[in-house]
Amino acid sequence: MVTDREEAQARAEAKFQKQQKAAEEGAKVRAEHEAHAQAVDVNTARLKSLRLAKEAADNEAEVKRKAEAQAKTKSSGRNKKRTP
Repeated sequence: MVTDREEAQARAEAKFQKQQKAAEEGAKVRAEHEAHAQAVDVNTARLKSLRLAKEAADNEAEVKRKAEAQAKTKSSGRNKKRTP
């Protein structure tokens, strides 16, 4: 009977150790996943910032180009000689 108790104790101990190891590995995997997700979020924010800056610069350049074209059109219209 003592051996049955010792065997049950050993099985319980082995089961506990296995659960502890699984819990530690699970925590490690979760931490790695969270770190990866955070890195993705940081990169996404960086890329969004770059995209918005580029769009703003492109819009500014487009407005400037249109203003120059409009000024050029107005100035060339003024310089034409009128013939009666």
